[in-house]
Amino acid sequence: MIENIKRFTALDIFRGATMALMVIVNTPGTWSYVYEPLRHAQWHGCTLTDLVFPFFLFIIGVSMRFSFDKYDICKYGPLFNKIIFRTLTIFIIGLLLNAFPFIRQNWDWSSFRILGVLQRIALAYFFASFIVLRLNVKGLVKISFFILVGYWLLLLSYGLYSGQDPYSLKYNLILVIDSFLLGESHLYGGTGIQFDPEGLLSTIPSVVTILIGFLVGTMIKTTNDHEDNTQRMAVLGSLLIITGWLWGFGFPINKQLWTSSYVLYTAGIAIILLAGMVWLVDIKKIDWWTKPFVILGSNAIFLYILSSLWVKILLKISFKLDGKMISGYSYLYKTIFQPIAGNINGSLFFAIFHVLFFLLLLTWMYRKKIFIKI
Repeated sequence: MIENIKRFTALDIFRGATMALMVIVNTPGTWSYVYEPLRHAQWHGCTLTDLVFPFFLFIIGVSMRFSFDKYDICKYGPLFNKIIFRTLTIFIIGLLLNAFPFIRQNWDWSSFRILGVLQRIALAYFFASFIVLRLNVKGLVKISFFILVGYWLLLLSYGLYSGQDPYSLKYNLILVIDSFLLGESHLYGGTGIQFDPEGLLSTIPSVVTILIGFLVGTMIKTTNDHEDNTQRMAVLGSLLIITGWLWGFGFPINKQLWTSSYVLYTAGIAIILLAGMVWLVDIKKIDWWTKPFVILGSNAIFLYILSSLWVKILLKISFKLDGKMISGYSYLYKTIFQPIAGNINGSLFFAIFHVLFFLLLLTWMYRKKIFIKI
């Protein structure tokens, strides 16, 4: 048994490991050569890569349980101001990342993407925050249930109305709402059509991912026997995985639609992994391997912004190779990593190199006690 503590090292490790995986899946040397687990599922299904975003939202939920305690989980005043400020800041940073490098030839605002990863984090955090300020634990469970079931019924009802597959790329309600409210040209176009995987309607079930994290944080925060609690977390995680998997036969597990089955399935995996880390690191004190992950997790939002800007800059600068002009990104891969390790392993080593590169920078910041918080 260990005493109640304000923060678990396991949470920082989980955050850092998630950020490391994010960098690996976002920065392969080339998208032509990537191991399948490091790609998103093409549509239905869930790969290792599809766990990154829900893990991060889950971690936000767990962290909320600890950070809100500093304000006595009050409903007004400083905590209210913090929620508003953080929501606006994260959303605006997301918009600026979409706009970067700001000055472009033939700039066309009519095709500017409004939504994105940080924008979803901001909106989901905003709604989840005010829900936890208004409801107790039972209330959070009930509203999570109604959101997930209601979202399923919404998509299913639209399918019955339209006569189309409600969970397909081209005929889902998320696409209809985003096209109507934002305009088709302002949506993400990387799926072959203008469809945004961080759409407005699909942000609603992502709120539940944060709420589940908050509930798990409450389990951790209020228990007196953490070893017993890790067992209860493992049972809860297993039940959510099984429920999500079974639900997936009727409501497919799908990241881009952020289906209810996907919420439960990924949250269950997150709970089991966090329980395992709590048991290993905070209870058994086997922590010799944890420092790099603690460092990577210490400036998580900053790391996301930095890695995004770095990739955009590399893609914008050009070098000449074999008589052709290629981006700095491709030049780095083709002149260093591909010759050493070949196509697919070189692509993977390129990504791992970036994890180590960012780790080196964040280690300096960690030692200097520079923590960029929003």
